[in-house]
Amino acid sequence: MGYIQTGYRPDKNDLVCEFYIEPAKGSTVKKAAEHVASESSTGTWTDVATMKPRIRNLGAKVFEIKGKWVKIAYPSELFEGGNMPQIYSSIAGNIFGMKIVRNLRLESMHWPKSIMKSFRGPMFGIPGVRKLLKVKNRPLLGTIVKPKLGLNEKEHAKVAYDAWRGGLDIVKDDENLSSMKFNHFEKRVKETLKMRDRAERETGERKMYMPNVTAESREMLRRARFIRDNGGEYMMVDIVTAGWSGLQTLREENQDLKLVMHAHRAEHAAFTRNPKHGISMLVLAESARLIGVDQIHIGTVVGKMEGKKEDVMDTEDEIEHRIIREHGHVLADDWGSIRPVFAVCSGGLHPGHLPKLVAILGTDIIAQFGGGCHGHPGGTVKGAAAIRQAAEAVMEGIDLKEAGKSNYELREALKKWS
Repeated sequence: MGYIQTGYRPDKNDLVCEFYIEPAKGSTVKKAAEHVASESSTGTWTDVATMKPRIRNLGAKVFEIKGKWVKIAYPSELFEGGNMPQIYSSIAGNIFGMKIVRNLRLESMHWPKSIMKSFRGPMFGIPGVRKLLKVKNRPLLGTIVKPKLGLNEKEHAKVAYDAWRGGLDIVKDDENLSSMKFNHFEKRVKETLKMRDRAERETGERKMYMPNVTAESREMLRRARFIRDNGGEYMMVDIVTAGWSGLQTLREENQDLKLVMHAHRAEHAAFTRNPKHGISMLVLAESARLIGVDQIHIGTVVGKMEGKKEDVMDTEDEIEHRIIREHGHVLADDWGSIRPVFAVCSGGLHPGHLPKLVAILGTDIIAQFGGGCHGHPGGTVKGAAAIRQAAEAVMEGIDLKEAGKSNYELREALKKWS
């Protein structure tokens, strides 16, 4: 088939993908890799009379095979600039269903500048969000209104107000809260932004609310405009369920709206959790960054959600020799004009987790506490205060137990959860 070219050296404009491949019984990694390269570029299951020499040159090239790890280079001519759905239809389309592979996982991608510059990238990114909130160094602190579903609009807004009053920066909707009979989107946004304004007056700090706009694409645009028209500065979208095209449409509209875009990854584990098959969270997050989200959930190395330490950290080129980079994460890497984005840590967090999170991921993160805020023995206000006290102690290099001696809220949180 001619797709194995181990002497090839990727061109600067090639899109390079790294796959983990387990061939089907009776086949080999080399043969399976060739089929992956063929199916994801110019080939099909048999020779065809319409194949021309110039088309052969556009074929993907398997240039490295190390055990079950395979690197494939794709000429950038195979892709339409600024079209993420088309890119994924190519390099992550039919290949996962081929009989010749038992397991197949797209682990990482190296994006050439020729493709990167065809996307908008984040409007705000880490620098812009910090400027908006006027928080220079520490991790940003947030919560999700709990319970997930069931509160009416005023109850929802009151929970948000209590969290802001206690010291948190950000409050967001949960991923499955959109516009329900018991909690309408428009009324919720108005009520919660009203309480945001009150919290800002009382605390003297900037506060942000992230309404979930996830819906059919035209409705998403309408909701985003509604947020802007009512004084909101943030929106949240479930990027996997909304899809790449929906996300790109929303980002295009945001050129005029100028809202911070918060990306939730609901449904991602359907294809990221299996370490041998699917697509890694790293690939998903980098793709969302290119399109233009300002922050994205990456999981945590602690808490309730599945996710190994190395899954949320940067990796070296050789995935089988992962190098964990302390005090930083891949989404903050220098991509030229594509701004760095906040990694959002969420899922089973409580104040006692902050020292470890910061030690591993650094301060350019957003730490979100749901039950770890509202489950405090003293309620939401004291739960938020405990989180803020923990963050300040971490930034000052003070042990949390020591800080708890002079901070009742933190001491109670540590007593309950640690």
